[in-house]
Amino acid sequence: MVIVICLFSYLLSGCAAEEPFKEDIPELITKVVLTFEPLSAGTNIVVIASDPDGDGVKDITVDAPINLQANTSYILTLSLLNELAEMSSPAYNITDEVEEEGDEHMFFYTWTGNVFSDPAGNGNIDNRLDVVNYIDEDVDGLPVGINTFWTTGTASSGTFRIVLKHQPQLKSTISGADTGETDLDVEFEININ
Repeated sequence: MVIVICLFSYLLSGCAAEEPFKEDIPELITKVVLTFEPLSAGTNIVVIASDPDGDGVKDITVDAPINLQANTSYILTLSLLNELAEMSSPAYNITDEVEEEGDEHMFFYTWTGNVFSDPAGNGNIDNRLDVVNYIDEDVDGLPVGINTFWTTGTASSGTFRIVLKHQPQLKSTISGADTGETDLDVEFEININ
């Protein structure tokens, strides 16, 4: 009788409905397009980084340095693509996915050479609490970073690095660039003329 009860209990637990599992896989990004739109008159500055084989053996390449005007304010918009997917597939436009899952994603930025007067400093990759001017937020009011605001300083040059972190159930007011999986890490040369 004890064996029958144990067997019956085992069968019941084996047939219990499993809870849905949310897959938290890092995004596959093969191209990132940076568009700096000047708030005053002027032409958009567009720079592209490509990694045509994704996680393959080819390194990410940048098509040109970022060349911005001195003492000018810009809105930076990022566009993320997975060109290994069909253009009609939802897996192609990664920007949409990052926006939809904003509570799981955050862009971090760092720069050298005092290229920006606003925000001042060197960015928040090394310290989450350092200032970056985020425009967009997730459903919890935390920054995402697809859209940011920048004001250049005087003529100088340096580097500009962007890191996208995937932080499912980890993103918070203090989670930094060392939390979660890295979806994107790319560095550009930047010149302020």
